[in-house]
Amino acid sequence: MNIPSSPRKLKVLILSTPVGALGSGLGGGVELTIANLARELQSRGHTIEIVAPAGSYLGDLSIVQVPGELQLTAQTQEQAAAIVMPSDPVLANMWAKARNIQHDYDIIFNTAFDWLPFYLTPFFDRPIAHFVSMGSQIAAIDLAIERVAIDYPGTIGVCTRTQAETFRFADLCTVVGGSGVDPAVYEYCKHPEPALAWLGRISPEKALEDAVAAAQRTGIKLKIMGKIQDAAYWEQIQRDYPTAPIEYLGFLPTHELQQALGTCQGLLMTPRWVEAFGNVAIESFACGVPVIAYRRGGPAEIITDGKTGFLVEPDSIEGLVTAIGRLDEIDRADCRHAAETVFSQAAWGNVMESWFYRLVE
Repeated sequence: MNIPSSPRKLKVLILSTPVGALGSGLGGGVELTIANLARELQSRGHTIEIVAPAGSYLGDLSIVQVPGELQLTAQTQEQAAAIVMPSDPVLANMWAKARNIQHDYDIIFNTAFDWLPFYLTPFFDRPIAHFVSMGSQIAAIDLAIERVAIDYPGTIGVCTRTQAETFRFADLCTVVGGSGVDPAVYEYCKHPEPALAWLGRISPEKALEDAVAAAQRTGIKLKIMGKIQDAAYWEQIQRDYPTAPIEYLGFLPTHELQQALGTCQGLLMTPRWVEAFGNVAIESFACGVPVIAYRRGGPAEIITDGKTGFLVEPDSIEGLVTAIGRLDEIDRADCRHAAETVFSQAAWGNVMESWFYRLVE
């Protein structure tokens, strides 16, 4: 379908993740996705409203606060796990709110990786653009997504082709990317200090211990930034590597994060699972920081090996150490350029806006 040259402005209702309040860090990369998309669409004249768990905060963005108990994260569960919701689920409460106000909007954008939104899709009158931010995790959720993919073609958006291929309905998915960054928010650092960075939720599937082991091998300080989602896991890492040169900086807002990240020689990405995208990689690029990542999942589609970072054999500490020794081969200006072009907020906004128009028209 041809999109009109001057299409009407949209009213978009964004449904947040139910695993944590926006701004808390519990939602991982989805928080950046929501914030950047909302701001980009608003700058284009679209009307945006966000429905999120109580306690959410994203600066000047309008958020409908919904009370209720948070949902379990899918990545902490087994493939055969049953669908579980607490007694007063914030997920159900958010979608009840959305159903009541749906006619005030042209389209609903779902970011919850959970069974309920997909099950509810036929009961809504407005089109729902489902943003699937993880690969296959739980069989029951996979089935719910597949049914929507078949019955509502084009409504399942994924971050990367690699992520899509974890599902048996990969060919029914639309690759829309994971996010985009506003380079103006990130300061480019041409001359780094001798330090490495690791950024993300501190939980087992992110395999922080591999980055710590590499830092210990090289003797280079590792700055760790992110929400501690699994305290026992974090404590175990500290026991296993008592002499590693690590510094935990906590979960930082963007303006503090870019200051700490930008001065580093490189960012390490060490996930055990198939990462759908890797927002931390494009944030790193925006600061001019090259990324060393396992050749697995989304990062393998984001990083240009030898130009914006290095891709190494999955789960190889030796590979990380070798790549760290080659960081001075990377021109940091190439990383910044990638953030200003391919992974810019404006470029991603074009993709998302076109997707929304297709579903609405």
